[in-house]
Amino acid sequence: MYTYLALGDSYTIGEQVPMQENFPHQLVNHLKEQHLEVSAPVIIAQTGWTTDELATAICEHNIHETFSFVTLLIGVNNQYRGRTVENYREEYEQLLRQAIIFANGHTQNVFVLSIPDWGATPFAEGRDRERVAREIDMYNTTCKDITEAHKCHYLYITDSTRQNGAQPAYLAADGLHPSAKEYAIWVGKLTPMVAKALKQ
Repeated sequence: MYTYLALGDSYTIGEQVPMQENFPHQLVNHLKEQHLEVSAPVIIAQTGWTTDELATAICEHNIHETFSFVTLLIGVNNQYRGRTVENYREEYEQLLRQAIIFANGHTQNVFVLSIPDWGATPFAEGRDRERVAREIDMYNTTCKDITEAHKCHYLYITDSTRQNGAQPAYLAADGLHPSAKEYAIWVGKLTPMVAKALKQ
């Protein structure tokens, strides 16, 4: 039985969607369809968390076991609160190192998702959408560079959130967070990556 730890913020818990429709639960279901027995995901995530808040929560959970694989998606709230990319770089790298420890040192079993662009959603009406996109691109470039330097997997899903950001079917009721349909797109890309790593 494979085990799975999901670390993140609102995009990991699936704000405004039923728990079974967030991306970690959808991922487990898809892996089971690939004949990989995966237990229910352990999720450490909360809406609004920044990198340092996630790090604090990880310490508070005091997890001692390791997991077959780990996902990490964090940083949108750093950008939203106007924090610097330099601050993100330092705190994100610490989180990634922790994720690798949770994966028992197996870097190939750590999967990082890029930060979605909330500026493409109706929630961002009246905001400087181009600035938001620019800053998220900077965050994601930093995230990708660090992730690949540590030989972990990086999955870019930001383009999907930009393409679908104004379409109600791909949004939760709040006009900000993704719907199950958007998460399904991420999972469609993530499933083969995780399945391949687990089968090696």
